[in-house]
Amino acid sequence: MSRSNSRRSGRRNLSLVPSPSSSFDKPTTTLTVEATPVLSTAVPRPRKNSKPPSLLRSGMLYALRLGILGLGLGVAAGTVLTTFTPTRFLSSQASALKGDGKSSVSVNNSQTGLKPQAILAMVVNSANSHSSASLPSTATLPATTTFQTTEEMTALKQKLMTLVAKAKPKIIPQAYFVDLDNGKYVNLDADTPIAAASTIKIPVAIAFFQDVDAGKIKLDEVLPIGKDVIASGSGDMQYQQGQKSFTALETVTKMIAISDNTATNMIIKRLGGKAAVNQRIQQWGLSNTVIHNALPDLEGTNTTSPHDLSQALLKVNQGELLSLKSRDRLLGIMQQTKTRTLLPQGLEPGAIIAHKTGDIGTVLGDAGIIDMPNGKRYIGVVMAKRPFNDNDARILIQNMSRTAYQHLKATTPSGISSATTQANVPSVTTKVKPTSKPSTKSPAELKPTSPNP
Repeated sequence: MSRSNSRRSGRRNLSLVPSPSSSFDKPTTTLTVEATPVLSTAVPRPRKNSKPPSLLRSGMLYALRLGILGLGLGVAAGTVLTTFTPTRFLSSQASALKGDGKSSVSVNNSQTGLKPQAILAMVVNSANSHSSASLPSTATLPATTTFQTTEEMTALKQKLMTLVAKAKPKIIPQAYFVDLDNGKYVNLDADTPIAAASTIKIPVAIAFFQDVDAGKIKLDEVLPIGKDVIASGSGDMQYQQGQKSFTALETVTKMIAISDNTATNMIIKRLGGKAAVNQRIQQWGLSNTVIHNALPDLEGTNTTSPHDLSQALLKVNQGELLSLKSRDRLLGIMQQTKTRTLLPQGLEPGAIIAHKTGDIGTVLGDAGIIDMPNGKRYIGVVMAKRPFNDNDARILIQNMSRTAYQHLKATTPSGISSATTQANVPSVTTKVKPTSKPSTKSPAELKPTSPNP
């Protein structure tokens, strides 16, 4: 065995083996080496402890991390500021409120010098006022725009005066129409006070829903029917004393829908009496509208004017007096008015009217907000003094309503205004179904129909 093989063999076994006899016959002994392979086990070398990073390297690493974090925060902040910049927010709010170019809110050059704290306060206040509109509270008022009349519709006024000239001399009409799309109007002796009859129930209903918004009245509270509120004339609640109870919502609905006089007196009492309601009405700027006596007031001491009634309806429509919920509820109730023999008779099928009539024998009237199928919205109020229960006054009001409708029908509503109009349409709708076809005859040629209380 060579030396190199011995070195590679690992552990060796030694034994003596007798060798074969030689020619000299002397015994010899041979040393035999047997190698047994041994598996070698690798012993791992101990690792040397790594050196801690230098301060320079650590500083650069942290600086890089902070730079990445700052870049991310900067991108996020830039996105937020781009989307919600205070000055842009204020400008967009002003632009949205301008509508037809007339707005009660404006952002002028002086606002560019506001301090950031002031701008932030304005943004927070504006955001609170807008977000609160979606809250359950009914006391929230919507954002409003200032409505301004523009010019009188002389062509329509001439048409109406022609109808008046053909009517009986003893029938003295007063009227006010205003196009809510462009501010054009017609004033036909509309500022002269006249007996209100049941049209006085319009401001009473507005005051009622104001107290609902303020939390002073609950719609489901029960109102008592006492002897001091029972009234004759229209309505059936006068016969329900001690037999049936009514909630506040049921009472105000009967006051408008069937013109219940007892319901009206109940609502006025719940509002604090005539003086409290009159004070509210004066605050709205309705100088000719006054409640002097409880209903039915057949003597006509309670007064109003076509212009006052149109202003009350306008303020409701624009959201100046009521929350969105109460405004829509009121207009929905006014669409349920049962007496449809005056303004509705001048409208075409598909038109929607929220209105209230009045009739005390010597005065007849109707006031309402009309939505046309083409998207136009206007307010119409026609009152007429007449000989007691003279039906020609009814025919004249119908013809004046028809003439105004046809005149305004030819005017296409503007895009912005019609969109606003559609957004203001209350949730409850009742389409007009005229009981008779429009007549081309003059008022004198038309046969009178039986008066409707």
